[in-house]
Amino acid sequence: MAKTSSSSRKPTRSSQRNKTTMSKPKYEEVTDVAHEEESTQVSRGEESTQVSHEEESTQVSRGGKRKNNSASGASKSKRSRPELGSKTSPFKSESEDVGVLGGDGSGCQKTPSKLKVTRRAVHGNGKEEQDARFIGEPVPDEEARRRWPKRYEGVEQKQVVSKNSKDENDSEIIQARRHYTQAEVDGRVLYNLYADAHVKAEEGQDYYICKIVEMFEAVDGTLYFTAQWFYRARDTVMKKLGHLIDKKRVFFSEIQDDNPLDCLVEKLIIAKVSLNVDLEAKKKMIPCCDYYCDMLYLLPYSSFINLSPDKTNCSEASSTISSDDINSVNEEKSQYEEASQASNNKKSQVTLLDLYSGCGAMSTGLCLGANMAGLKLETRWAVDLNKYACESLKWNHPETEVRNESAEDFLALLKEWERLCVLFSLLKSENLEKQSFNPFGMEDDGDDDDNEEDDTEGDVFEVEKILALCYGDPKKKGERGLHFQVRWKNYGPEEDTWEPLEGMDDCRECLKDFVTHGFNSKILPLPGDVDVICGGPPCQGISGFNRFRNKENPLQDEKNKQLKVFMEIVEYLKPKFVLMENVVDIVKFAEGFLGRYALSQLIHLNYQVRMGMMAAGAYGLPQFRMRVFLWGARPTEKLPQYPLPTHDVVVRGVIPLEFEMNTVAYDEGQKVELETKLLLEDAIADLPAVGNYEHQDEMDYDKDPQTEFQRFIRLRKEEMPGSSPKAKPAKHLLYDHRPLELNVDDYQRVCQIPKKKGANFRDLPGVLVRDDNKVEWDPNVERVYLKSGKPLVPDYAMSFIGGSSSKPFARLWWDETVPTVVTRAEPHNQAILHPEQDRVLSVRENARLQGFPDYYKLFGPVKERYIQVGNAVAVPVARALGYALGLAYQGVPSDEPLMKLPLKFPNIIERISSESSEDNS
Repeated sequence: MAKTSSSSRKPTRSSQRNKTTMSKPKYEEVTDVAHEEESTQVSRGEESTQVSHEEESTQVSRGGKRKNNSASGASKSKRSRPELGSKTSPFKSESEDVGVLGGDGSGCQKTPSKLKVTRRAVHGNGKEEQDARFIGEPVPDEEARRRWPKRYEGVEQKQVVSKNSKDENDSEIIQARRHYTQAEVDGRVLYNLYADAHVKAEEGQDYYICKIVEMFEAVDGTLYFTAQWFYRARDTVMKKLGHLIDKKRVFFSEIQDDNPLDCLVEKLIIAKVSLNVDLEAKKKMIPCCDYYCDMLYLLPYSSFINLSPDKTNCSEASSTISSDDINSVNEEKSQYEEASQASNNKKSQVTLLDLYSGCGAMSTGLCLGANMAGLKLETRWAVDLNKYACESLKWNHPETEVRNESAEDFLALLKEWERLCVLFSLLKSENLEKQSFNPFGMEDDGDDDDNEEDDTEGDVFEVEKILALCYGDPKKKGERGLHFQVRWKNYGPEEDTWEPLEGMDDCRECLKDFVTHGFNSKILPLPGDVDVICGGPPCQGISGFNRFRNKENPLQDEKNKQLKVFMEIVEYLKPKFVLMENVVDIVKFAEGFLGRYALSQLIHLNYQVRMGMMAAGAYGLPQFRMRVFLWGARPTEKLPQYPLPTHDVVVRGVIPLEFEMNTVAYDEGQKVELETKLLLEDAIADLPAVGNYEHQDEMDYDKDPQTEFQRFIRLRKEEMPGSSPKAKPAKHLLYDHRPLELNVDDYQRVCQIPKKKGANFRDLPGVLVRDDNKVEWDPNVERVYLKSGKPLVPDYAMSFIGGSSSKPFARLWWDETVPTVVTRAEPHNQAILHPEQDRVLSVRENARLQGFPDYYKLFGPVKERYIQVGNAVAVPVARALGYALGLAYQGVPSDEPLMKLPLKFPNIIERISSESSEDNS
């Protein structure tokens, strides 16, 4: 199992990030007491919070891991709070104003100066006034040694004892002479153990916020308190997006460190409140306080999780000095959580809404994985703007209500649908009353015969039944709103029309029947109906192909607004779980603005949150394809984990440094046995040979599978592990094994590319490769032209990326992998030619690289099918996440962020079957 300590680790910046085992950076513990190498200092004020620049100061800065600068420790600040931008924090601040909210800072010096250390020792006649002191009797020695044993491991008079002298990054522990439970600072403020307090910070910055979890006198007489830190929203990974969060809301952490006693400023009241997705109800629960706290913030995987009672109501075990396993989280559930979980377990079917569904790869994988974990998850609704993708999804999932419309229109439709259900007394709503929605201008729901008039002019049409509804402008007349598809009496389907709600006054009974039937059959979800929402909202505004990207506020770009719409749908429907997928650029572009926004919004909605990056190749595919996955879970649910890799993989691309510790992988150096990485030959070598002009959508296999991957991918739907038992046996055919038909010129060029590893346009006559790997025309070779009169080697190939690229018309080879399956199949600027056939990879070959089962049929023109495959979430990744979701929904996993999948996942059935056969023999 990977090391998964919570907030107390920072990434090792390893140059070996391209190891094929997808090992992840180790995290160092930041839990014990140590001295800071570069202390930022906090000055001690007298009566006010401002500090004179002339006086000596003790200053606290926030950092992760620190080392002792002095053998005695008497002349340096001892510990400080972890801070964004510190050399030890995994979250580097891009500017000084990001990290801690400014406002009521203590006016502390930013430049290091000689520190004034508080001591208990009394000089001269013993009457010197002390600014900070412990009061009352010390904790009995035996009890103190039991509660904080590591404080008493050293030899008397020795200031620090290293936990591991061989590891320069390991923490050092200040040795204690005695412990206390009360302290007095500035002669006026009394602090008890486990009190909440403000701590001095840098000049112009807000005070830090902590819980005092330990008070002790060091062996050299220095007085310390151990702070367990709270974070403001801007202190966390949210950074400047923290403005979306209530300023009084703080997040508890597991990071603890030691600071001089006189750094305490004032006592605080921090209220512990429960998470609640009903934001209005939560506001009423918050008492009068300085701050309130409802979540625990853990740095690995940017996790925000439920705050269990023992986290803020500290006990002896709350200090990291007293426990080896500082990151263990109390797994006890509240009675409310237990009741909710029991209800979940009784539910026969769990519903999923797939937003921006494409052809359904993400929801397909999630359902397969969840069912393998024992959860009956079914894609009940799906929404996408691409009509061909909707057609593909509907054919493969006939049980799903597939809507071909924009997400904005879908959300508007949901709100109108709720109002209709209230109108016809099918639903009670505190916010929506009948009087607030009266589309017909009627006083009651009765007949309106008195107002009927004979229309003797023109034809009279009678509504036979209402077939469907939508929100938008289906007639293309510029009239957006709620419309119904009407079947007219004595007319066929070809005469069906879309009519606005306002025109349905004369057929209220038909409308009522339609709404009643739709309500009972759940043609649309109402708030509370959806258990899981998944989706990958397109953020085309951050694409590198967009030269006019808005770096200041990407959300103002119309091409990125779907992220907001996704969150609005989550807010409206309030699902139990949310899974959002997106490209890595959302945590790279504009300092990760969109990724931070998504995470901040879910936190604002009071969802537990976790963010990780997963590579498709690490789950058994011959492509790398790194993507970001954001989990959200309601307070009553277990936050799903990330499944650890199952396969070795060839690493490509760059992982953003700041989010390096969000990579789902084993710790670097950890011994683990992974399946061998998959290569192109493993995935597609068994497929029939086809040519550039292949037009068949269906064909038979012409050879047996040669690898485990091929055997698994060729399973029929009813044979696939996790598939619904409803699946009916179908003929075993191969679908979509046809390539993009190249034009005559491109086909002639492809035919001249040698069938060897590394072949590309540079192998064509007339091209010279210079020593700097750039191409130029060979002056000794006359330029070759095609029959059409166009050159064999096009100019764009020579100039692509300044002539340094070998991708134009490049062949893949059997022992290679691909970086990422894309939506285009043209060979002009990418390696996509088949190793041994004169064509590009077929739709099915690309689908296999994405992990689509062979039974998954696609619809639309060939180019559209490539788009569907290229936009999809890799099915094996979705399947692994579905398995984790299934466990979480049933309350199975721990609070650790990572989990191991079963051996040979997902081919568990085959493994169990073979084991049973061995047992029987």
